[in-house]
Amino acid sequence: MNTGRVGDIDMAYELEGPAGAPVVMLAHGILTTHGMWRGVAQALLPRWRVLGYDLRGHGGTRASEPPYTMQRLAQDAIALLDALDLQRVHFIGSSLGGMIGQRVAALHGKRFLSVTLANTAAVQGAPQAWQERIATAREKGVAALVEPTLQRWFSPAFLAANPEPVQRMRALAAQTDVRGFCGCAAAVRDLAHAEILASIRPPTLVIVGEQDQATPPAAGEFIQQRIRGSRLARLPAGHQSAVECPEAFAAAWEAFARTLS
Repeated sequence: MNTGRVGDIDMAYELEGPAGAPVVMLAHGILTTHGMWRGVAQALLPRWRVLGYDLRGHGGTRASEPPYTMQRLAQDAIALLDALDLQRVHFIGSSLGGMIGQRVAALHGKRFLSVTLANTAAVQGAPQAWQERIATAREKGVAALVEPTLQRWFSPAFLAANPEPVQRMRALAAQTDVRGFCGCAAAVRDLAHAEILASIRPPTLVIVGEQDQATPPAAGEFIQQRIRGSRLARLPAGHQSAVECPEAFAAAWEAFARTLS
């Protein structure tokens, strides 16, 4: 990992892959780090440069005082591209990363060769639940949120049959800075992107997990129906489809990328 000053924070990022290849920027969800993309990144690296970064207050990226806004998180992504002198990239975001993707695509569309919005939503249907999670984190720490979060991320069958990736995600969640969680959770709580979807111009792929209970397929379908020319891919997974089936995720994305040329 590299760490550099990006805006008002020290941001952790990793850029690897063949020199000269197009860059794919990966944005993770709340309570994770860029490490959640490990399987997808490994599938892409032979042909693409992969830029993974840790969101504000997650992993190796410093937290600032909460709350954060989606605009602030979007500015972080653009500031990182500027710092690395990357003019145009492919963007793939999961969950909160997909919410950030909607905003950067709408406001900075010329910076993106394509945008992929995975396991995400454009409208917050349960703001009180997020406010309660913020209160829990402040009172009891992030550890109190980890097991309920895993239950939302994965199906009972996956939790029982796949201890290694589940434990890896458990560890990533447990390491999250309380301020980082509370800040990002406030941005998720206040999510209201329905009106900006029609202004997204980069080629867009929306990925849904057929067993996703956190952001059900209907949430992705809502997004896809409102972005002109966008495509929809379905994966046999829950909320963390990039973790459950990374090869299928990467294959779906590369199939989409091939249509762009």
